[in-house]
Amino acid sequence: MRCPVCGSDSCEVKRELYDDRYGFKGRYKLVECALCGHRHLDGVFTDALLKKLYTDYYPRSSFNLEDYRPYTEVGGFRAWFDGENYAAFRWVPENVRVLDIGCGFGETLGYHRVRGCDVYGVEADENIHRVAEKFGYTVHVGLFDPELYRPGFFDYVTLDQVMEHTVNPVETLKGVERVLKPGGVVVLSMPNSNGWGARLFGKRWIHWHAPYHIQHFTVRSMTMAAQKAGLTMESCRTVTPSVWLHSQFLHLLTRPEEGRKSVFWSAGKKKSKRLFIIYSIGFVLRKTKLFNLVTRFFDALKLGDNFIFILRKQAR
Repeated sequence: MRCPVCGSDSCEVKRELYDDRYGFKGRYKLVECALCGHRHLDGVFTDALLKKLYTDYYPRSSFNLEDYRPYTEVGGFRAWFDGENYAAFRWVPENVRVLDIGCGFGETLGYHRVRGCDVYGVEADENIHRVAEKFGYTVHVGLFDPELYRPGFFDYVTLDQVMEHTVNPVETLKGVERVLKPGGVVVLSMPNSNGWGARLFGKRWIHWHAPYHIQHFTVRSMTMAAQKAGLTMESCRTVTPSVWLHSQFLHLLTRPEEGRKSVFWSAGKKKSKRLFIIYSIGFVLRKTKLFNLVTRFFDALKLGDNFIFILRKQAR
């Protein structure tokens, strides 16, 4: 088992995981590199398997076009307290040319357009077609392919909760480097498996999210991946949305057995009396802002559940 970042064969199995959200059958070994600390799922993730996972199991097709709303600007104490800057797109300035890889349903595209940006998107989910056609967004439907863009075309590239899904993370970053201008910036957000959440909740940590999350970076492994791609690490911090801890609480108490769908993560599932009680407790805890206080505390210690990495291409 070789590390997909540094290439070391000093990888050790740490635990076995299964899909505890959407019920895809099978167990996956989580291995850790002794050299760079990078963790990844051991397995062969073919295009056919990934298509099946995201088409048949991921809850995307239920999106209603009438519910589409672009993200808006946030700021001040409340935004900080809620952890709103956990998303990569929040770190992009106005009036730049930006590529959002993994743009979901295009909420970021509308956000950037209003701020004067020349914005492009990439999204594997074909549901983005409906949004792009209605609002005139420029979106490539499929996987990121650097050959579709001129070298040095973008000022900024963002990957929001995307890198953990990639099979070949270094090659992905090499493609990003190719389309960036000299001095251009990459902003990445992704779960932090060395944070307090993974340490405390163990196999029940929501962001293992096997088999959808294949890669789990450390600061060291991201630094090495960036260097291999011709990028340099400019900054790293943890900024975590407080709502994640609310979701973690509900996940802990509703985690299903292998091969079964979670009643919490599956839309439309019938809610039992027990689940109603759990939801009610979670609602009360969220209203007390306890989740906010805990999340901000661990972010201050740089042990939060969500990384923000800012990488830069060398200026010529």
